[in-house]
Amino acid sequence: MALTETENGLSGGEEGESDVIVNTCVLGGFSESSETRALLSSLPEVHGAAATSESTTQRFLVIMNRYQEQPHLLDPHLEWMMDILLDFVRSEQSPPSLVHMSFRFLYIICKVRGHKIFLQLLPHEVADVQPVLDLLSRQDPKDSETWETRYMLLLWLSMTCLIPFDLSRLDGNLESDGSKPREPIMDRILEIAKSYLVVSDTPRDAASVLVSKFMTRPDVKQKRLGDFLDWSLTTISQTNVQSMRDIMVLDGALQSLAKLFKHGKRNDLLQYAPTILQCLEKKHLFESSQAMLRKLGVKLIQRLGLTFLKPRLASWRYQRGSRSLAANLSMSQPTTATDAVTPEAETQEQEEDYDIPEEVETVIEYLLVGLKDKETIVRWSAAKGIGRVTGRLPKELADDVVESVMDCFSFQETDNAWHGGCLALAELGRRGLLLPSRLPDVVPLIIKSLTYEEKRGACSVGSNVRDAACYVCWSFARAYEPKELEPFVSQIASALLITAVFDRNVNCRRAASAAFQENVGRQGTFPHGIDILTAADYYAVGNLNNCYLNISNMLCLYYTVILYPVYIASFPEYTKAIIDHLVVMKINHWDGVIRELATKALHNMTPQAPDYMATTVLPQLLPVAVGMDLHGRHGAILACAEITHALYKLGVQTNRGFGGELMRPAVCGLIEKLSLSKMPFKNDSSLIFLLFLQFAVVSALSALCEEYYQVQPGQADSQMQDVLVSQYIEGLKSPQMLTRCGSALALGCLPQFMIHNKLKQVGLKCVYIFNPEGNFTEARRDAVTAISQVCVKAGVCAQGSPDSVVCSENVAEVYGTLLESINDFTTDSRGDVGAWVREAAMTSLMDVTTLVAASAPDILSPDIVKCLMCCLAQQAAEKIDRYRAHAGKILLCLLHSTEPAIPHIPHKEELLAIFPTTTSLNWNAPSQAFQYITQLLGLPQYQYHTLLGVTVSVGGITESTVHFSSQSLFDYLKGIQSNSAALTQFGDTLLRIFKDNLRNDRVSIPFLKMLNQMLANSCFEIFTTQENHQFCVDLLTLCKEFKKSKDISKLRGCIAVFCGLIQFPGEVRKKVLSQLLILLCHSFPLRKTTASEMYEMLLTYDDVVDPEVLDDVMTLLSDTNWLVVPLVAVIKQSVIVTFIHCVCEMLSVSGRMILTQSGQSCHLVSV
Repeated sequence: MALTETENGLSGGEEGESDVIVNTCVLGGFSESSETRALLSSLPEVHGAAATSESTTQRFLVIMNRYQEQPHLLDPHLEWMMDILLDFVRSEQSPPSLVHMSFRFLYIICKVRGHKIFLQLLPHEVADVQPVLDLLSRQDPKDSETWETRYMLLLWLSMTCLIPFDLSRLDGNLESDGSKPREPIMDRILEIAKSYLVVSDTPRDAASVLVSKFMTRPDVKQKRLGDFLDWSLTTISQTNVQSMRDIMVLDGALQSLAKLFKHGKRNDLLQYAPTILQCLEKKHLFESSQAMLRKLGVKLIQRLGLTFLKPRLASWRYQRGSRSLAANLSMSQPTTATDAVTPEAETQEQEEDYDIPEEVETVIEYLLVGLKDKETIVRWSAAKGIGRVTGRLPKELADDVVESVMDCFSFQETDNAWHGGCLALAELGRRGLLLPSRLPDVVPLIIKSLTYEEKRGACSVGSNVRDAACYVCWSFARAYEPKELEPFVSQIASALLITAVFDRNVNCRRAASAAFQENVGRQGTFPHGIDILTAADYYAVGNLNNCYLNISNMLCLYYTVILYPVYIASFPEYTKAIIDHLVVMKINHWDGVIRELATKALHNMTPQAPDYMATTVLPQLLPVAVGMDLHGRHGAILACAEITHALYKLGVQTNRGFGGELMRPAVCGLIEKLSLSKMPFKNDSSLIFLLFLQFAVVSALSALCEEYYQVQPGQADSQMQDVLVSQYIEGLKSPQMLTRCGSALALGCLPQFMIHNKLKQVGLKCVYIFNPEGNFTEARRDAVTAISQVCVKAGVCAQGSPDSVVCSENVAEVYGTLLESINDFTTDSRGDVGAWVREAAMTSLMDVTTLVAASAPDILSPDIVKCLMCCLAQQAAEKIDRYRAHAGKILLCLLHSTEPAIPHIPHKEELLAIFPTTTSLNWNAPSQAFQYITQLLGLPQYQYHTLLGVTVSVGGITESTVHFSSQSLFDYLKGIQSNSAALTQFGDTLLRIFKDNLRNDRVSIPFLKMLNQMLANSCFEIFTTQENHQFCVDLLTLCKEFKKSKDISKLRGCIAVFCGLIQFPGEVRKKVLSQLLILLCHSFPLRKTTASEMYEMLLTYDDVVDPEVLDDVMTLLSDTNWLVVPLVAVIKQSVIVTFIHCVCEMLSVSGRMILTQSGQSCHLVSV
């Protein structure tokens, strides 16, 4: 029913899906006609070259694939396309490659349009038989490159063999020139068909089509039908279903028989049907592990069943009368146009002389087994077979079949049986074989199927059953008169709406919406059908959150149905059914997201049925809340909370005592259940201590303290205050992650009066969470958030007490903790988890800074503000889009803030020039962000931190981030090339970053990548004019620190940097060459990389080596096998030693090779 889609109804990111669906069917015609004609005409020129032929084929594929959903648009153009291609095939001057390419293009067209339509256009004159047969005989069935040719030739031959002449008339004189008799055309075609039925590629399908056309010819079936069926049965009997080769053979034989019995005449095939059925029974195809074989077995068996039965249309079937949509919608005309008529006398007379063969029972039995198969394709084929065979049975036997199908809906059956049963009922109903008298038995089964779900492990099955049940409802809408379905309208409408709104699977929601729409249009009896369809149409149900929550938020005025179950529930026909479904099916759902959404939906629907919620739903939920099922307890408690809150809000709004009237019995019931559980609440904080362990409900703590723990407004109960604060602070030291997180969040949620005179104990004790081991990342994140919440609630006073407010004495400690958190780069198996802490720290810094600047700006020292702005600049230059955007927005927020204005911002005027207040900047886009952030490199106080962030981005692995960050960095460096002082300052900052992060892999490895790009782009060209420039000397010294590293990526980065440093003249160049030669004989697999980099280096910088020996050096670097292992063996043979000494002499580097005592490596030392 619904479009195929990933079964993930919980993702919120489905907004753009509607546009995609709308755009799939907007083609108005074959717009590429001219281009296609040119492509086809160019085949003689392009077929010879592999590159041009492949590009032409790919372009043709792209064009054709656009019409997969609307292939009928190709119909006016099929004839001329086929004529062009067949002209190439028929031409004697066409080389084989052109012929094969033409057939490949024909196959592409056939695949898109379908072989049944395309087949009719193929030439089928008498003159075509012999050429097609000869061309097909010359093909190699084992050639995997030309299978399209064989496929199309088989289809073409299946059309040519339909000529209305006896094939023997085409044989002529069967004596050849060499007195060797030629084989008759009939035998040749039959042999070709048999040979291609046993191949393993696609031509096997075309061969089955050929058999169905060829064997049904009058002359062929008279002479060869029996022999072919004997061959087929022998093939089936001798195959082994465990062999892949035999499976392909069996597939071809079954396909050919199924198509033959589909197209052949009953009188010709009836005598063979029992034998074939016996052969299939002995083969036990339903026990095969191959779904395709089981499907073909079902197809063949149903065709055998149709052969056993006379081809007649059941006169007892239900026939619907008028199907006018306009009449159904207006309901202005009575639905008595043409009622279903059942001529009982005529039916009985026809059925008396109609004997049903015994084999039909076997056929129906196999089809019923097929309904329970584990594969959908088998069940679908079996369902269609049930419909076809039942249509030829007498009324009593057909009713027995319906009864057997209904047995599939037992809860002892699997979801496969339920799905097959739904498909079969839909087929029976669509064909008029499910009489209205059966609807009282069938409709309840369909209602159950619409909510069928069976939990298995951590997931559930049943979405296919619900989808098929929607198809049944859709087919019933088209099959029956409105008066027949009128008694069941309420049940079907409610069930379809519940599925359309609350099903977890998006396919099922859309299928239910489509079925509901079909019933509204065809039946015209669904209550409020058009109004509901406006809200719950096919596209609106695509987002699960939209489906569950409330449409009452009138701010959502755009056409996306947001939160509309409340809108639907406002119709009294559906209100209680929806509420009951949520309480019975969704509150205890295995998926926690569904449970939470269901409770929110109950909250929103409470105003529609407050009495029902208070008197029926809440008493029903309370026993579940203390039951054994974990999911049920969780959902029931959440539902009680949401419904109780909604009733309270409703009572407050009405202001007529309604709230107390509803709340008292509900609260009494809750107290009763809690009392029976013997929960020790009185004078005990155990409940609160347990609450913080489940940090998801910690938001209730503030309301609890406000209500119960104030002696008077603004003054806390000192005893409870001490107990709570002490317990939560102890929880910060717990070894359990959730306990730490819950404790931190609880401290942040405490009201102001609960932290009065305990600021040191509450807010600053959160530093316990910042452990040096780097564990408890989530706890550090929540602690950072809690610090800002505590500070905001405590307030700011410059001369206040450090135990009550943020003041001059403790502000440095607060900022120290938060600024330390903004540099948390912890990583684990989940990735950069420190980003959670950094994000929370940036938000907390903005909240605290805004508060302090508004209340006591004097306590914000220039050093604090400088550190804050520099850290934000670094984060705004980092590689992760989300956190870069967060930092950038906070940076601009603080910069542009006027009420209050943030004091002591370094280079504020220059920053405002870079980021004016009118700036509209998408920080998530690297193409926009880095061109602004790199301008901070020109501001001395921001240069270090900005360059540190840019380093990680330029040396990262995300292509777009690397591209735009490096481009912006090089643009900045290009702008200061003429400013020696600025470039020198930049170089000093670069060296300082390198020195500070030598042991920090997060920075050092990207730094080497960035430095390599800088050197390759000649960013320090001005330094190369001076020999032994200090920048190069210091850089070489720092890089040499990695020579003992065991990190391959660092060593590879050093190789590239060394090759870039070769551009600096002087003594430093010889030192660089010495380092490269050391790496050239490194024990790690770096030798080939070093040789390749040196080779490219010498090509780039031709002044490094004397031109007289350059060719020799290049030859040695390129021809030596640097991958030979073990290295020690090569060293002992003096191959590499000799080579290194030779290179040293050529490069004028003094040194000698030393082998380590362990013999595992060698190094170069100066002589």
